[in-house]
Amino acid sequence: MYFCDVQLYFQASKMDLRTSIEECSMALHLVLNNKFSEALDLLRPWCKDSMYHALGYSSILAMQATMTFEHKDIQAGMATIKETLQTCQRFRKRNSVVESISSLMSKQSPDSLKAEEMHAEICYAECLLQKATLTFIQDENMISFIKGGIKIRTSYQIYKDCQSLLNMSQGVGGDSEAFRQFEGGVKLGIGSFNLMLSLLPARILRLLEFIGFSGNREFGLSQLRDGAGSHSLRSILCVLTLLFYHTYVSLILGKRGSIILFYSARIALLRGNFEKAQVKFQECVSVQQQWRQIHHLCYWELMWCHSFQQQWRDAYRYADLLCRESRWSKAIYVYQKAAILSMMCEEELKSSGEDVVGLFRQVEGLKQRLAGKSIPTEKFAVRKSRRYSSAVPVKLVIPALEMMYVWNGFTIVGKRADATESLLITIERAEEQLRNDPNPSEFHPDDQCLVQMLKGLCLKHLGRLLQAELCFTQVLSSEKRIRYDHYLIPFTLYELGLLYKQQGDYIKATRFIEDAKLNYKDYSMESRLHFRIHAALSSLKGSPTNSP
Repeated sequence: MYFCDVQLYFQASKMDLRTSIEECSMALHLVLNNKFSEALDLLRPWCKDSMYHALGYSSILAMQATMTFEHKDIQAGMATIKETLQTCQRFRKRNSVVESISSLMSKQSPDSLKAEEMHAEICYAECLLQKATLTFIQDENMISFIKGGIKIRTSYQIYKDCQSLLNMSQGVGGDSEAFRQFEGGVKLGIGSFNLMLSLLPARILRLLEFIGFSGNREFGLSQLRDGAGSHSLRSILCVLTLLFYHTYVSLILGKRGSIILFYSARIALLRGNFEKAQVKFQECVSVQQQWRQIHHLCYWELMWCHSFQQQWRDAYRYADLLCRESRWSKAIYVYQKAAILSMMCEEELKSSGEDVVGLFRQVEGLKQRLAGKSIPTEKFAVRKSRRYSSAVPVKLVIPALEMMYVWNGFTIVGKRADATESLLITIERAEEQLRNDPNPSEFHPDDQCLVQMLKGLCLKHLGRLLQAELCFTQVLSSEKRIRYDHYLIPFTLYELGLLYKQQGDYIKATRFIEDAKLNYKDYSMESRLHFRIHAALSSLKGSPTNSP
């Protein structure tokens, strides 16, 4: 049942657990059908007295705050979350001092908690995660980072306790609607935690497991699948989590809902169907006007759709929209815009009326800090843009294609031979210009290595593996000549390892990828590469070992 066409809502005169879950479910469907204001209006009257109304209301405001990064939205979200925690706390089981101490020695028995108290634990845990998220982005210091981490740890422990309670409750009141709703909440929480933690590199995961976290991917997926099929309030959230992970079979949320349109477009993009993706992203923009942040997600993807096809004028249009409308990362948006303009011919650049050098010079002043740390991609953009800070700027070589690689775009372009061939032509043109440069700058070796690495990627995706290998080895042989872009060596080792994996030489592949992992540090986007390395080595562990 869907509520996207409902204009008038029944307002309950008093609120019990079942009614609150039903109204929260109605609000969730309104959100998924782009009716955000209506959802808030439905939840607001009871958000001081009902844990589910409070949780739904704070969830919408928290989501808005994380999308806008506006200080007023973050403050409003944080204030609402604090009120929601207080509301949930009123429904949680109150322990005496003796009971609190004894609870450390044994878990609660199923019959010691009322239905409202069980649900209050789940709602409280979910709200703690919201507060942790806003804590990370509200203050730019390590203390806030630690506070957020403690809230996540507390939330996870509550979920584990609820899972223990759920296991003890099997066959005891398990047929009630309240119990099924509680079970759905546990599966969403435990499943999401296990799935997301399993994506972390092994060394980080081992540390987190030492302090009590669990990152079992298959268990997480199975919990989310069970939750998705439970017909509970949170079943749709389980489905969306699975969609976020690997585009799992979707529940029908409304054929023109912006979230489903976005996922449909993203799937088309990942398959290399850029034309279909563009249509879907544009449709996603047109179906609702309330949340501009969803538009910004689409603009980002549309910018890349056009960049993959080297339609630089169209890509520039969306980069410019992001610069003017979105506050997520001005430094990245301005750098991306300048990089795209750098790919245009002189005539197109002149008609845009933009000052490319001026844009690059803006980037450093736009850098921000989140949770007390700089954003790695922003740091990379700032470092690259410094070539324009001198009185005589040194132009970047194919900067938009370099950023395409940073955002893993070559994997997507590689699905299309025509687009890959077109990129190769552009890269070879840059290669020739560098070769014929009469006055090479101090950046010349770095630029040559960048061009060779990107050329190797194109050749690899086109199946010309021997030529690709030569490009990669040329980069590695130039390691001592590189002065600034030291990231090129570990990234090239990683790409060469993937090439050997493609050839079936798993031992050699592992050796090169391990080399990148163990022997290089303190380079740009190091953590990003370690995530890729973690995934590659995990897949190699499941591969047959070839004979020497």
